[in-house]
Amino acid sequence: MTTETTSLENQENLEIAAESNPDIETSSPEPGKRPDSYVKLAMRNMVKKRGKSLQHFFLSTVGLLVLFVGLAYLTR
Repeated sequence: MTTETTSLENQENLEIAAESNPDIETSSPEPGKRPDSYVKLAMRNMVKKRGKSLQHFFLSTVGLLVLFVGLAYLTR
């Protein structure tokens, strides 16, 4: 994988993310500076929306616990 391919993939990921979330910046970076990776942008967005991320984490945790307890009950 070349640097050009990675940059193109990052740009495509940014465009896709910008369509679903208008808060993400899609402007091109300064010359010589590599664009932020999609993971870095996602982490930055998660920190900005801390309450929503925690809510989703706890809902996922409760959902998994319910699933495991339900399966344990059905297979006893």
